[in-house]
Amino acid sequence: MKITNNFATAIAALVLGGSVATAAGLTPQQQLSYDVYKELVEIDTTTATGDTAKAAEALAARLKAAGIPAADVQVFSPAPRKGNLVARLRGSGARKPILLVAHLDVVPALREDWSVDPFKLTEQDGHYYGRGTADDKHMATAFIAALIRYKQEGYKPDRDIIVALETDEEIFDRDGLGINWLIKNHKDLIDAEFALNEGGGVGLKGGKPIRNSVQTSEKVPVSFQLEVTDAGGHSSVPRQSNAIYRLAEGLVRLSKFNFPIRLNDTTRGYFEKSAQFENEQTASDMRTVMSDKPDLSAMSFVRLAANPVFNAQLRTTCVATQLQGGHAINALPQSAIAKVNCRMMPGEPVEEVKATLERVLADDQIKLTQIDTPVLSAPSALHEEIMGAIEKLTGEFFPGAVVMPVMSSGATDGSYLRNAGIPTYGHSGMAIDVGEGRIHGKDERVPIASFYNGQEYLYRLVKVLAGGS
Repeated sequence: MKITNNFATAIAALVLGGSVATAAGLTPQQQLSYDVYKELVEIDTTTATGDTAKAAEALAARLKAAGIPAADVQVFSPAPRKGNLVARLRGSGARKPILLVAHLDVVPALREDWSVDPFKLTEQDGHYYGRGTADDKHMATAFIAALIRYKQEGYKPDRDIIVALETDEEIFDRDGLGINWLIKNHKDLIDAEFALNEGGGVGLKGGKPIRNSVQTSEKVPVSFQLEVTDAGGHSSVPRQSNAIYRLAEGLVRLSKFNFPIRLNDTTRGYFEKSAQFENEQTASDMRTVMSDKPDLSAMSFVRLAANPVFNAQLRTTCVATQLQGGHAINALPQSAIAKVNCRMMPGEPVEEVKATLERVLADDQIKLTQIDTPVLSAPSALHEEIMGAIEKLTGEFFPGAVVMPVMSSGATDGSYLRNAGIPTYGHSGMAIDVGEGRIHGKDERVPIASFYNGQEYLYRLVKVLAGGS
């Protein structure tokens, strides 16, 4: 369907006005998205116990039924109940392919915690509820529905459009069952000029879109174990030496420490664009932090860093997340162990972070051990063609929103793709209130109007980027 400015305005009005597109009033294109979405949400793809292979097979069947050749629709199952789907719409080959990535797996959802069945797509109070509705089955739906629509229209892009729906993203899969497995075993099937992935959405404030984010980089996770050991003994005869106390003192020192501010092009752009949506004081603080010679002792940095979201954009962070110690209620502890999770700024050496932790802990009896291998990846450059297309369509679909680059403080599989030589941009087209925090939580949901608007937005964006006719 060729979208008109009037249609885009009407869809935008749904988002701004809070109206709901009902099942009875769906267009054929919206009905296609709904059908795919419902089927996908209602397949339990929980990482540990679900079945992503079943989901991949179901979507593959839809693509084949739409007329995409079986040779261009492949399901790979590297382990029982684990599935990856790679599908390709052939273009003229004038340009290198574009890769569309989404993950099929979801985090656990306990029925007793939810107000609705997490594995049924439920329409309620203007939202679609269900595990994965936001993370990340709406993007998987958009890419599958778009491929089917392109095929139905006889669309011939200038480049192949590749869809890769993968498993095990939620466990940041270093072992290689998801995107890593595809990169290692079938890089030729997913190699592309660039990729679109999750990570950047549309922020709503008071029902109005204020920003459309493009994730160009992400912080690098790395974890450490802190351990203190001691001879122990009977609890009736306490000694000055105590493994739990010693570890606790080191953790208190860590809790009071802040890594130095380290901005990059993405975070500078983020603060520059964000300032216009903040109050006068916060906006001033953001501009201060971006100045050529900021006063690092200024109160503005304290105020800005008091906001956890802003603080995560300013610096590397390390936080204690797990703690264990002792072996019996009536025995002095022989060991105390803490796990600390760090999120490093892109380009920051892990050796430097480890040395900083050792200095802050300030106790050579606290043994510090790195317990995983970070996935280092350089930020993706702000691609003029991509950003230009996003700017243009943002004006149509999200009037008033500002396009801004963002660095994710979390992690996606975009880091693996960037390391494989495929620049990756997190950009979902999903509009959710900036205060909504239900991803990975109970009663995960998306606004119904935002779902259909986002589906059409990604359909249009991919078409603009793929070219052709």
